[in-house]
Amino acid sequence: MTVILIPANSPFGLDNLPYGVFSAGAQPPRVGVRVGDFVLDLSVVLRDETFSVPSLNTFMAAGPSRWAEVRAAITAAAATDLPPDAVHSAADVVLHLPFEVADYVDFYASQHHAANLGRLLRPGAEPLLPNWKHLPVGYHGRAGTVVVSGTSIARPSGQRKAAADPAPVFGPSQRLDIEAELGFVVGAGSPAGQPVSVAEFGRHVFGVVLVNDWSARDIQAWEYQPLGPHLGKSFATSVSPWVVPLAALEAARVPGPEQDPEPLPYLRQGAPWGLDIELSVAWNGVEVSRPPYRHMYWSPAQMLAHMTVNGASTRTGDLFASGAISGPDRAQAGSFIELTWGGSEPVTLNGLERGFLLDGDEVVITATAPGAGGGRISLGEVRGTIRPGRR
Repeated sequence: MTVILIPANSPFGLDNLPYGVFSAGAQPPRVGVRVGDFVLDLSVVLRDETFSVPSLNTFMAAGPSRWAEVRAAITAAAATDLPPDAVHSAADVVLHLPFEVADYVDFYASQHHAANLGRLLRPGAEPLLPNWKHLPVGYHGRAGTVVVSGTSIARPSGQRKAAADPAPVFGPSQRLDIEAELGFVVGAGSPAGQPVSVAEFGRHVFGVVLVNDWSARDIQAWEYQPLGPHLGKSFATSVSPWVVPLAALEAARVPGPEQDPEPLPYLRQGAPWGLDIELSVAWNGVEVSRPPYRHMYWSPAQMLAHMTVNGASTRTGDLFASGAISGPDRAQAGSFIELTWGGSEPVTLNGLERGFLLDGDEVVITATAPGAGGGRISLGEVRGTIRPGRR
């Protein structure tokens, strides 16, 4: 039998317990939970075939009562002797996409990011469009191009047109960027015609992942009017392999910024759903930014309410992301177009001035949040390396 020893102040202590899908050796992928420096095989620990499959979807669909029951059972089991085949070193397992992505929606919920992009893409105009403070702006992405952390990202090609170009040209993006985001995973879906209120957020959303919404800014700038992002975004979106349950983030809940003008009634919040989560963005091993989620103007509860207010259904495995997380300072930028101000103010990486991503570049986004035990819990990481694309 094996006893789990959790280091003091571990970011994966019992106040975290994120879920993922892992494989060890020749075993097929199955659901596990991270505890300290180990991954517990839940199909063995709980003797439940729900966790012997390579996806969290069946478990997530069971709803909040089941989520709480399993979390309590894991907490109890972690303090006992466990069968050796239930415990794996986190360093020795392979992590997979943790859930089957049903739909993917990306929002634009940071006022600082939206204002910065407005100044860069529409110089001389008002930074925020007239609707921005009245509703959470978003677009429907491609679920099929959501990939797990560690997957290499092929440089996309498409049309682009600089201001001085007489006509558009086709080729690989020259202004490839990232967006550091937080993603919310729907566990219990909702039927068509039944909007989800802000108060019902916790009944439907299972947990959170880190998101890197890779963005081809030159393709985006030429195509996005009038219908918004398309090929500049749809080629790849990376997510972290650990889904941190909402229950682990109770200590991180904070009020969000004041919203002026007051939103329409369906977007008004009783309980706060701001989150005190600190992200870190490393570019080729150099930390270049620390985006703070607590500054986000629109909360995830408001995003879900707006996403369903027209009667749209949600399904288990739906992913909706916050949009780039940016604070008021340049060092808190959630994208490189903001960090380098469109490439005109490059950052220095290992002695080289850089504006956008080159082939071979690696970006790693990590995050932590206050835990119930008084320390900080980890949301893991989302990592990706750029490789040349096909023309």
